[in-house]
Amino acid sequence: MTDTLRRGGCGCGAVRYEIAGAPVALAVCHCRECQRQSGSAFGMSLIVKKESFRVSGDTKVYRRIADSGNPIDCHFCPTCGVRVFHDPQALPGTYNVKAGTLDDTAWLAPGVQVWTKSKQPWLTLPEGLVSVEGQP
Repeated sequence: MTDTLRRGGCGCGAVRYEIAGAPVALAVCHCRECQRQSGSAFGMSLIVKKESFRVSGDTKVYRRIADSGNPIDCHFCPTCGVRVFHDPQALPGTYNVKAGTLDDTAWLAPGVQVWTKSKQPWLTLPEGLVSVEGQP
C-alpha cells in the first residue's frame, strides 16, 4: 500500500473522507457481526491512523460491544445508511474504514483474515494469507 491520498464515502455522497498516507493494514473479517453489517460473507476493514483520516459530512454513531467486550463506535451515513468507518476503542489512534466505501478499490490486498472459525462453509480461504480463527 502506497503513500497516496485515497478518497471514499457513502452511497449518497453526504459523507466523504480522505486518507492521507499509507494505511496500517487491511483485514478481512469473517465474524458474524461483519457478515451481518456487510450483508455478505465477510467484511473488510482498512486500518488507518486517526491523524491521516479526514471526514466531511455528519455521521450517525451506533455503539456496539465486540465479542472481546470492547466497545466499537460504528459511523454511518444518516441518509443512506452505509457504514463508513468504525472507531474501535481497543485500537486507540486508529479507525477501521469499511474498504468497500473507497472510490478506488483496485489496489486493495488484504494482509490478514480473522474470525475464520465463523467463515461461511462454502468459502475457500486463500493460501498464503495469514489466518486467525478468532480475534488476533
